[in-house]
Amino acid sequence: MAIHMGMITIDCADPQGLARFWTAALGTKVANDYGEFVVLAAPEGGLPLGLQRVPEPRAGKNRVHIDFGGDDRAAEVKRLVGLGAEEVAEHEVPGLAWTVLTDPEGNEFCVSEGVH
Repeated sequence: MAIHMGMITIDCADPQGLARFWTAALGTKVANDYGEFVVLAAPEGGLPLGLQRVPEPRAGKNRVHIDFGGDDRAAEVKRLVGLGAEEVAEHEVPGLAWTVLTDPEGNEFCVSEGVH
């Protein structure tokens, strides 16, 4: 039997506050709010996103992060920064470019596009 990906969950201090950022970023809505755990509806072509309250602050670099793609990376990065993300770094290797950002609680994620 094989497993399948069902949801991505981000640990955070304020699930409802972080939900405001991620619903705007992904163009989705809150599907369920359990207080300590908020589930966002799956955006088109994606998985549901869970936001789980944890007592400790994030320390150090994320060991796992979400990579998003887009047709216009620069425009998406600008939009996300306008929503409250922070740009951390830009990288490029042959055929791929990506920008590392953090959400309002400091969780890292990337936006990439293929380089032609």
